[in-house]
Parts: sequence; structure tokens; C-alpha cells
Amino acid sequence: MTRLRPDPAALPEPATSARSREGLSIDRFSHLLDMIYEAALDPAGWVDCLEEVRRELDGNFASLIVRPGTANDIGLIVSAAGEGRHIDPSGPDFTISPFTGMPSDRLVTISDVLSESEWRASSYYRDWCAPHGVFHVMAADIGTRDGGVYGFRVTRPESAPPFSPEDLEVGRRLLPHIKRALNLHLSIHQDRKVISLYSRAMAQLMVGVVVLDQNGQVIECNPAATAILEMEDGLRVVGKQLEATYGNDNRKLQRLVKDALLHPQAAKMTLTEAVSVSRPSGQLSWGVVVQSISPDQWTEGKQRPSVAVFVRDTEGQAHPPVKLAQQLFQLTPAETGLAIQLANGLSLEEAAEVLNIRRNTARAHLRSIFSKTGVRRQTELVRIFLNSVAWLGTRE
Repeated sequence: MTRLRPDPAALPEPATSARSREGLSIDRFSHLLDMIYEAALDPAGWVDCLEEVRRELDGNFASLIVRPGTANDIGLIVSAAGEGRHIDPSGPDFTISPFTGMPSDRLVTISDVLSESEWRASSYYRDWCAPHGVFHVMAADIGTRDGGVYGFRVTRPESAPPFSPEDLEVGRRLLPHIKRALNLHLSIHQDRKVISLYSRAMAQLMVGVVVLDQNGQVIECNPAATAILEMEDGLRVVGKQLEATYGNDNRKLQRLVKDALLHPQAAKMTLTEAVSVSRPSGQLSWGVVVQSISPDQWTEGKQRPSVAVFVRDTEGQAHPPVKLAQQLFQLTPAETGLAIQLANGLSLEEAAEVLNIRRNTARAHLRSIFSKTGVRRQTELVRIFLNSVAWLGTRE
């Protein structure tokens, strides 16, 4: 555990600091905050953000240790350096760093951790810092809400003055904002991951979702909806508007969308209506459901999600991974293949023909499937198979 000397903020300030600096102006502080929060939205912005921090604190490096290196992972350090300097991408051995195990969210310097002689004698300084021209270090470990720890470091060469109390005050003012930006990035990233999982689940169930804005224009589609619209088989997007191919179907669809847009508050009562949309290919009609989306007070007057259109492929066949289906129902590969064909609507005779097996063999497989799943009728088998999570294991 890193031992810390008394917090320099608690000590009386010396009469003359080693380095004087002008106070951080409101405009300059505002600019730094803009950079920090932009980086929360786009991680590529951290380099520019750290460069601004480095300049503000007259450092030769400013770094964010996203992931320390291990034996199996080289880690990730995002850095900004002046005058064309570079940091070894393999990074230092953090296990020997004097900053290892610091209390979270406390800004310190080398003098808070080691004496100058101890610092010069440390292998961390000799093997990594000195070759990079690093002598003075301002450091903090930032704890995020998911239990992660990010290292924030600003450094100077030995020829430069040590960080002054004024410098440390700038760092302390920036630290909580860097922490919030990291937490914001985590929230956005996790939300996107969850949305992606939901989207993939809906896609595997062949439920298309088309989101319309307050003007009835398409602003988003999930993968299943994209595939359906690309067919242009009964539904299509024309000029950002969702349309049905046939006039009668389109009039019904537009009426439902218009009603949903005119009565957004009814979304709280789940205003939902459905229409069947014919397909020129002659395949079974699309089942289309239109539902209002409750307005968001923070997005009034802007492009906002207002209507959800759900499209179900009533005839499309899905193909869950055979291995996953086997594990769920303890079936053999042959039994699983038969169950999938039955779930896709084929009769036992049709399934036997598709699988190129004898009818009696198919019947024997079906009896074994009934025994293992505990069902007694083919319709029950189809129901439990269609309702299983096996379909969600399908890869796009």
C-alpha cells in the first residue's frame, strides 16, 4: 500500500512558491471542461483533452492510464506530449510504481510519497521515468462507479520547477470533472451495449422495429427491420417516409401513424393498433403494429422518437444453433434437426423429406423428443421450441 505524507493542502503555504502562475481564468477553465466532456462522448478526444491539460500545467506528458499492463495484456495509456516526445507503448511496470495503491481521487506528487533520494533510487524512476525525461509527477487514481481505477498523471522534467500549490489546485479542480466524464463514458458505452443486445434479440425473433420522429420520418431501424425494408416486398422507405406498396394498405398505415403522432399522450395508455400489409411476392402478409412513444420533455422541438412501427415476418424461418438447442433440450443432433423443421411449420412427413430420412425414422425421433421434453403433442413441441432462448443464440 502506498504510504502518503500529510496532504499538502493541509499544510501552511510557503511564503514564496517554487513557481508562480497566473490564476486559471473562467474562460480557460470552461474550455478545459468542454474538452473533458467531449472526450466522454468520443474517447478519441482524450488525446486533445490531455494535450490542453499538459499545456495548462506546463508538463512534458499528461496521461490517462485506462488499463495497466499485465503479463497477458499490454494495457492502454492515452498520452499527450509536447515537442514530439513519445511514450513507450508497452508502458512501465506499474507493480513497482510508488503510486500503486493510492487512495482514490486524491491528487499527490512524488514528495507526498517518497523523499527525493528514495525517488532517485527507485527502479521505477531509473528504468522508466528518467529515460523519458520524467522527474516531477502529479498523480491521482480515479475510481469509477463500476469499480474501475484510472490513473491520471502529469509530469515535468528535472530541469523544470516542481508543481506549485497553484498547479495542484488546478489539478484538484479538474479531477472531479475527469471522474464524471469517465463515469459518463461508462454509462453511454453500457447503454449502447444493452441496446445492441436488445436489437440482436429482436432481430433473431424476426421482429422489425422502425422508429419515426415527430414528422413521421424514419430515424432508426433495427437489423430485422433493415432486412425487411431492403426486400421492398410490401414495405419500403420513400423520402424518409415508411410506405406500404399497395394503396389501400398504405392508407391504413399512414392513418395509424398519423393517429399516433396526433395523440402522443395516449402512449401512457399504450395506444397500439395493427394492420396487415400484403406482399407483392405472394408470401404471407406482414403483421404491422403501430405504437405511440411518450414524448421526452428534454427533446421537445428536436428530432425525437415519436412512433414505433413493429413488423413481424410471419413466414420467415429461423435457424437456432443446433448445439445450443441440443444443450437446452438434451436432444441428439438428428432429433434437434427434426425439432427445428417442425418449429418452422413443416409436417412430420415434410420434415423427413427435407432431412432425407425415412418416415419411420422421423417418427422414432419424434417419440424420443416427446420423452425428453415431456410433451405429448407436436403442437406443444413447436410451442416450447419457439418460446425457447435457443433462437437468440443465432449470429447475424
